[in-house]
Amino acid sequence: MEGQRPLSGRIWIQGSKNAALPILAACMLIPGKCVLRGCPDITDIECMCSLLKSTGASVAADFGMETGAGMVEVDTRSVREHRLPEKYVSAMRSSIIMMGAMLGRLGEVCVNYPGGCVIGERPIDLHLYGLEKLGAQIWIEGNHIHAYADELKGAVIEFPFSSVGATQNVILAAVTARGTTVIKNAAREPEVIELCKFLNAAGGRIDYSGTLLKAGRIVIQGVELSKLHGVVYDVISDRIVAGTYLFAALAAGGKVTLENIPIGQLDSICDTIRGMGAEMTIDTERNEMTINADDRDRIVNIPYIETNVYPDFPTDLQSPLLVAACMAKGKLAVREKIFSSRFRIVEELQRMGAEITVEGNTAIVTGGREMEGRTVIARELRGGAALVIAGLCASGITTVADSGYIRRGYQDIVGDFAQLGARISYVG
Repeated sequence: MEGQRPLSGRIWIQGSKNAALPILAACMLIPGKCVLRGCPDITDIECMCSLLKSTGASVAADFGMETGAGMVEVDTRSVREHRLPEKYVSAMRSSIIMMGAMLGRLGEVCVNYPGGCVIGERPIDLHLYGLEKLGAQIWIEGNHIHAYADELKGAVIEFPFSSVGATQNVILAAVTARGTTVIKNAAREPEVIELCKFLNAAGGRIDYSGTLLKAGRIVIQGVELSKLHGVVYDVISDRIVAGTYLFAALAAGGKVTLENIPIGQLDSICDTIRGMGAEMTIDTERNEMTINADDRDRIVNIPYIETNVYPDFPTDLQSPLLVAACMAKGKLAVREKIFSSRFRIVEELQRMGAEITVEGNTAIVTGGREMEGRTVIARELRGGAALVIAGLCASGITTVADSGYIRRGYQDIVGDFAQLGARISYVG
């Protein structure tokens, strides 16, 4: 890409990766046909579809629609295999949520430790703890996790801290467990609520009403597997992709309108962007949002921000924020509270001329320095997307290597930015 060109135009926001993956896993529980509309055309979705196929499910995907809002049809009536192939599990951390669904459907599962992006310690202890509380017997042989249950039974499960994946895994296992399950300190992310909505639409009985959810509780009344039925469901749009493109406009300058935004899920992001001097307008009737960062003299860093669980600032947007901070005036300290190694992008940004120092779990950015194009390496999904943003801001030519990481979550980041006027293309 050739940088230093403001962005301008309109862009459609794809379906949510983090919502679609657990919903696809939930299809395992439904002995019939489900259709998911709005699935993004990304490699993580391909991987989850392959996992479902490996169990005997029939999966058909169509990503030929004009907006890229694909459709995936899953029929699990012929599911029989409880062993999940290592090549798919090791490629994607989200594969771990198949454990709860497989236990609920087959009463048994064998899975490798999951893979995915290397962004620090991401233990699965809470997943296993929750499933064991529901009655699963779990043992580990080498790199394989085995789980078995004659019958899953409802339980009170209190997590020591909020975990999206562990909350989803327990929901998937508990929806057909006998009795009532109460999850305390449950994650409140929109992707958790979407999973509950999908399962309820399919015949589940999950209570995540406002009062309960505000207290961090989800209550699940188990139903018989035979009571669940196929549904057609629309996947919400991706708040992280929307946030990525907002920070791209903040960093590179220009005026950009996002279509198909997840209304109400971007508050902490918009607050941060407004705090840095850009104008934000939201059209709830059209489901659109516009950022105006044309006046570069107004773009100034806020002193401090930290990542945290929803509804606070998301860890997945910490790297794009770092790039925007490099282009703004003044200093910003970013404290990472979720993952231990999510500053891997810093070394690459420093090579481009950014002034960033890392002290423990805090990165301190001194903005206002011009960055120069380089060949940089994407080491994980969100950091890779942030390096693309850096290339849009830098002088000269920037090449992002190992861009396969980006394809795990962005169906066409190059096409999207080209649509906004960027000089950008795929190589090889």
